[in-house]
Amino acid sequence: MTERDPQTDEQLVEGARDGDRASLERLLERHERRVYRFGLKMCRDPEAAKDVLQETLIAAARTVKDFRGASSPSTWLYAIARSFCIKQRRRSKFAPEHEESLDADGTGHEVREIADPGRAPDEALSGKQVEGALERAIASLDPMYREVLLLRDVEGLSAAEVAEAVGASVEAVKSRLHRARLAVREQVAPFLSTEPTSPISEACPEVVTLFSRHLEGEISAPVCEQMERHLAGCPRCTERCATLQQTLASCARTPLPEVPAPVQVEVRRALRQFLARAG
Repeated sequence: MTERDPQTDEQLVEGARDGDRASLERLLERHERRVYRFGLKMCRDPEAAKDVLQETLIAAARTVKDFRGASSPSTWLYAIARSFCIKQRRRSKFAPEHEESLDADGTGHEVREIADPGRAPDEALSGKQVEGALERAIASLDPMYREVLLLRDVEGLSAAEVAEAVGASVEAVKSRLHRARLAVREQVAPFLSTEPTSPISEACPEVVTLFSRHLEGEISAPVCEQMERHLAGCPRCTERCATLQQTLASCARTPLPEVPAPVQVEVRRALRQFLARAG
């Protein structure tokens, strides 16, 4: 929602359901960059992401009159996009794997750090390394773990909204989310800081998992207090929790890409053609 378009998603959906084509087009344009980002990160291929975006917008236009608001419009759109990502994955199931340059973000695009005049060169390099490590870590996840991490920690949906989008229970989503977070943190942590070299003690609890669960409101006050007492005397575990926090902050700062102009033109042309045929 912007000053130029003060209507909420819900108001635009209501207008679209009443047959207002302008409301439908504004709703879909508002979300197209996020759908495109989700497609890029799930499919790891710009052409597939374009197809996901186009098919998602057309499917949304086709079914908007049946949307009853049981979930938020964004959750509804991500659920549609996810279904097309699955179809894309099945189509490319037997496609050969290919190596990505360390200067690529895993979508075929070179990673470019936006210059910050207040940032020292070594800090800019470090930021680029973290960004690249995060991309590779997310890409290495199994799709069932990747999608929940993207929806929860990149797109910012609640655990309940993620569950709605992927068709799983909230408990299953949180379980997958914790595993995904730990796996990504392991790969990103070396680029964030130097963790103490001392081994993890047998007395150390699964503190990173506990911390992730704490972020989702899953652990009780006594367990939380026990974890805090342990962290107060264990630099190794304190640093591990800190790198998880930094990793999740990096996820939340993932840039929202512009939809490339040729893709935008093609997708919107296909949407207009569908709307014209639909009447």
